[in-house]
Amino acid sequence: MLNHKKPLKIAAAVAALFLSHNALALTVYSAGPGKLIDTLAADFKKATGIQVDVFQADTGKVMARLQAEASNPRADVVISASWDSAQDLDRRGWLLPFQSANAAQVPAQYKQPAYVAQALSALSIVWNSKSGTPRPADWSDLTLPAFKDKVTMPDPAQSGASLDLLSGLQSRQNERAWQLFKALKENGMIIAGPNAQAMNPVLQGSRAAVFGAVDYVALGNVAKGESVEVIFPRSGTVIAPRPMMILKSSKTPDDARKFIDYVLSPQGQARVAEAYLIPARADIAIQRPALKDIKLLPESPDAANVASRAALLHRFSSLFGRK
Repeated sequence: MLNHKKPLKIAAAVAALFLSHNALALTVYSAGPGKLIDTLAADFKKATGIQVDVFQADTGKVMARLQAEASNPRADVVISASWDSAQDLDRRGWLLPFQSANAAQVPAQYKQPAYVAQALSALSIVWNSKSGTPRPADWSDLTLPAFKDKVTMPDPAQSGASLDLLSGLQSRQNERAWQLFKALKENGMIIAGPNAQAMNPVLQGSRAAVFGAVDYVALGNVAKGESVEVIFPRSGTVIAPRPMMILKSSKTPDDARKFIDYVLSPQGQARVAEAYLIPARADIAIQRPALKDIKLLPESPDAANVASRAALLHRFSSLFGRK
């Protein structure tokens, strides 16, 4: 006798399998480090069963892709290396307000109604101790004859953290910052693309120092035994918060909220600490210099010194002859 129920069960199973394969995955666009976002995505899937598709690139490419997809957005969550980029998207009305309960331990200056820091980095000088150059102690030391043609800098148009440094120096020092960049250019400093492209010549010994390197990348290299030192300039530096945000156009906003919650959980923030970043939460153990150990540039009393992203990049590109 034929079992008429069996084909129905098979059909139902096939339909369920089809639906599971076509369920919407959470799409995250993230500015480096690649290993960290891949680990967070895998951990999140293991904890929740939610698939995460990742696009990882430098901040410039992430923002360019968002702009190119403006008429048909694909990303649900964006993690940038520049606080300025989150402010820009928020002003344009692209972001979905969300305050994670796990953000309670994040300092107030690193969270807003529509975005919150995933982590923090500090901008530094990275110096190759075998380069035959004197150990630099401040930004201006890299303009000395000993560093002629021996300095690299990440491109602020591609590196969000480098843009934060440029913005911080300009807002706090105004024309003195541009005089510094002019002197660096005259001393042969090259603008080398994203952070890795600026760091590699220094690791290889063909250049002596990076001006404005993100500290976590270099700290990872130090841990591997590379002959480089991370130096926080004596005059002060800039902290670059790495904002996380949900796009208002997200097709899976509930899953996006869960992802933000997870990254800000103790488990997620411990993964951040493993990447030598400073976790956004103040209650997570780290094995690197803490915020309290890093001297920051003094705030400028003149708020009018703050320039737009476009204006900063235009002036910087004009100075260094870049289009």
